[in-house]
Amino acid sequence: MLSQQTITSQLLDLLWQNYVERVSYAHEYVRLVTEKGGTVVNDHCAFRTFHTRTGQQTPGFEAIGYLLECLGYEKISPYAFPSKHLNSWHYQHPTERLFPKFFVTQLEVSELPEDTQQLINEAVADAADLLSPEIRERLSELKANGALPAEKAEGLAEALFRFFARPWSPPGREAVLAINQVSQFAAWTLLHGNSVNHFTAYINYQNVPEWPDIEATVAGLAAAGVPMKPHIEGEPGSKLRQSSTQAIDEPCAVTEADGSTGTLDWSYAYYELAERGEYQGAWFDGFLGEQATNLFEMTKRG
Repeated sequence: MLSQQTITSQLLDLLWQNYVERVSYAHEYVRLVTEKGGTVVNDHCAFRTFHTRTGQQTPGFEAIGYLLECLGYEKISPYAFPSKHLNSWHYQHPTERLFPKFFVTQLEVSELPEDTQQLINEAVADAADLLSPEIRERLSELKANGALPAEKAEGLAEALFRFFARPWSPPGREAVLAINQVSQFAAWTLLHGNSVNHFTAYINYQNVPEWPDIEATVAGLAAAGVPMKPHIEGEPGSKLRQSSTQAIDEPCAVTEADGSTGTLDWSYAYYELAERGEYQGAWFDGFLGEQATNLFEMTKRG
């Protein structure tokens, strides 16, 4: 039998390795912290979704939430960002020290201008369900029993990893550019789908003497040539302080006006830094809406 925790760990390893390969700034953080004898621990991982009909995939954060809950995560707290037309949920594992939190956000497509709604809905209409019926059966058994026989667990993490990709066809270049004028969040999600939006270093567990806090870490990364967010969110001594690297760009598949497939260079992901303060006798384990709003903008392009 393989436990729920083992399978969760396998999936997280796959997500993290793929992310580090794509995000050179995260790779550099790992290198520097490791060289200094420190520890790389991730505080949370974030995803973006559309709350609208997305083909065969469940709309909004429920698609990712379902998978997380089957892996033992619990749905903790909602967060609303009315000015951005976004709603989020914080998911947390009972064994918090072993597994990062998840922050899953959905764009309320119905709140956008009608022409933007139409462009998004057309682009995601052919989304596939990247979890096959067989995989869903295994997930249900895993959720119910907390473990799977070895023959059912074999290859499950790899199958779940394939879910974290774009489930619809490459969006139209002109549609992406037009949608970006209304919502950079929507443009990003059209291009990247279920892909990891960012991971976050947990500064409290970093254990690098020369980088004892988020200020020193930001300064150290900048000195090493990593482009950083200009400001730290949150005051010294507050419940949560956050910053990040800039987002890297990568070529994304798009559909050209003539129907051919082309590429569009666009932001992919940044690496966030989080330092948690004490709250009611422990480290604060939630999120702060205004700070999250500012960090959403790190993938803004155009």
